[in-house]
Amino acid sequence: MTRRSNRNVPFASNPLLRVKLPAWRSQVVMLMVALAFVALASRAVWLQVFSQTFLQKQGEMRYAKTIELPASRGKIFDRNGVVLASSLPARAVWAIPEQVDATPRQLASLAKLLDTGERELRRKLAEEDRSFVYLKRQVDAAVAEQVAALQIPGIHQQREYKRYYPQGETFAHVVGFTNVEDVGQEGVELARNPELAGRSGSRRVIRDRLGRVIEDVGAVREPHNGRDLALSIDSKIQFLAFDALREAVQSNKAKAGAAVVIDARSGEVLALANWPTYNPNQRGQLSGAQLRNRAITDTFEPGSTMKPFTIALALELGEVTPSTVIQTAPGRLTIGPNTIGDAHPHGPLTVEQVVQKSSNVGTAKIALGMPAQKMWEMYAELGFGQAPRIGFPGAVAGRVRPYKSWRPIEQATMSYGYGLSVSLLQLARAYTVFANDGELLPLSMFKVDEQPAGQQVMAAKTARSVRHMLEMAAGPGGTAPQAQIAGYRVAGKTGTAHKRDGGKYVNKYLASFVGFAPVSDPRVIVAVMVDEPAAGKYYGGLVAAPVFARIVGDSLRTLRVPPDAPMAQLAVPGPAVKESL
Repeated sequence: MTRRSNRNVPFASNPLLRVKLPAWRSQVVMLMVALAFVALASRAVWLQVFSQTFLQKQGEMRYAKTIELPASRGKIFDRNGVVLASSLPARAVWAIPEQVDATPRQLASLAKLLDTGERELRRKLAEEDRSFVYLKRQVDAAVAEQVAALQIPGIHQQREYKRYYPQGETFAHVVGFTNVEDVGQEGVELARNPELAGRSGSRRVIRDRLGRVIEDVGAVREPHNGRDLALSIDSKIQFLAFDALREAVQSNKAKAGAAVVIDARSGEVLALANWPTYNPNQRGQLSGAQLRNRAITDTFEPGSTMKPFTIALALELGEVTPSTVIQTAPGRLTIGPNTIGDAHPHGPLTVEQVVQKSSNVGTAKIALGMPAQKMWEMYAELGFGQAPRIGFPGAVAGRVRPYKSWRPIEQATMSYGYGLSVSLLQLARAYTVFANDGELLPLSMFKVDEQPAGQQVMAAKTARSVRHMLEMAAGPGGTAPQAQIAGYRVAGKTGTAHKRDGGKYVNKYLASFVGFAPVSDPRVIVAVMVDEPAAGKYYGGLVAAPVFARIVGDSLRTLRVPPDAPMAQLAVPGPAVKESL
């Protein structure tokens, strides 16, 4: 039997390998493969050429981040360099909720450190934005270190600053405060926010998948710290005024009070105190009453503190002289259907005595002998009805109606402080004319280096005449003997005004006193207002004058002003003359 050789038989001719499918199917397969390669090539071109910029940005968003470099807010000083506001390093604790992996014990510890409830913490991590949420801002550095020590994945920190006010409630209404974003909200912090804030910077960093910075790419913009500011306030005088005002409001069971101390030479505000107040470092439960800067934002009818201006105008116009006698008997004056009166009938009084005894009748008779327009022009020159230009938020203009609408009774009542409204700061500034021989000074809340140019409102002779009358009012036989200070001659005027409620005057009062010392060379001007005293006394001479005396005496000694009167000269025996309401 002959053996068949398979050595020359092709492998493809094996019957088992023969393909019985039509040729077009293989062609279709090859076409599909070719199309796939074309699609892949097109996609590659699209991604690497046309979408390159977009994809790079998307990648950078996952590993690169621009971190803000906060600028340190400028410090606020008093006129002598005492720090009133500064910025302390702090941390913002934030989280990427989807990355947080903490045990119940860790969450409890974190909630305790951040001074928040554990339920509230879990809510933030569960319900807020899954990519970012602040857990707490302005965390103290020591607490932030304890938070970091917990080593909770997804919990991060960011450097920032926390504002601190060393003088607390004493300077609250002057300095104000900032919010959690370090933006000024009240006081100087608000008024000068652009200067204090500076400009934040930024830098680029590379992060790993857990959000940790692993490489610093470089600074994009350097931060520029805010500018420091020096106020005109003297911290010692501010504390003295604040302390005296607080005791007066509390002892008289009053609703509120305010005090202003002005440098009689430069117009700088040396103190501005309010009660009630608040602690700017702890603002958890603030009320509107605490926030109100009453010395600047509140207006009131000034009462008898306006009488010296009426008398000054009459002297300027030549209507009277200091010795001109005005008949005030029988202590009442009827104008149309209205009658005004004095607390006590005095009979004939010289113009000097009209101020000393605070006679409404005498002042009204003098006022009615002058044109209403002249009175209005004088009020305007003194700054009444115009907001003080001191660069401070909330300064109000008060109200003085146009003279063309004045009726005789209104002209009479405005002459002794009813029918118009002023702020305590406006009133204090107006008294600079009597302390500076008729020159009205501009006020400043910031330290000035040069003597400011004032406005001559009245003749120096007129101002000195009224200054003498004001010294009489604060002396024996005047309405405010309690304003006297051992060793110093003082001048000033009381004010006691009924308050309006529902359009009618009610038995609620606002007691005030404005004056200056020493009379021989005025150094400080002090204005005090006590709102609704309710302890039995309500006259300005009994409620506000003692506060004035305490503030002025302490201020002059702090400024080392030499005495201009015998040290034994103090207090006048007997009761003060009651001023007319």
